[in-house]
Amino acid sequence: MKTSKRSFCPVSSALDLLGDKWSLLIVRDIALQKKNTFKEFLESDEKIATNILSDRLSRLEAQGIVSKSDHPHNKVVKVYRLTQKGLDLLPILFDVVLWSDKYLEIANEGRALAEEIRKDRQGLLERLTKELSQSSA
Repeated sequence: MKTSKRSFCPVSSALDLLGDKWSLLIVRDIALQKKNTFKEFLESDEKIATNILSDRLSRLEAQGIVSKSDHPHNKVVKVYRLTQKGLDLLPILFDVVLWSDKYLEIANEGRALAEEIRKDRQGLLERLTKELSQSSA
């Protein structure tokens, strides 16, 4: 699946891939909420439509941000995990959380995550990266 580029500007290029809200929310769900199946993504508060979820998962997989495999106990269910390219989005998610905590009204869980990021950003990044890397092994 080829993503068309508007330009070679780094911000524009990233937005060509991640510019819709659903893509980063799927990355968030995998990284921060430990969701990894289609059904679990559908249960998120944002209520993504099934056709949009299918499309975004396909795009993220085609771009190498997520990988898809069979569930170990149910071959019908697919499991989605972040690749290294997807894990490298964690600092961006952290910055969005911090920005939102500063300027927006957010849930208490978001405020707690922002505080955790402020206290030990590098430690949290390393812990999540390790946990998520082990879950895809």
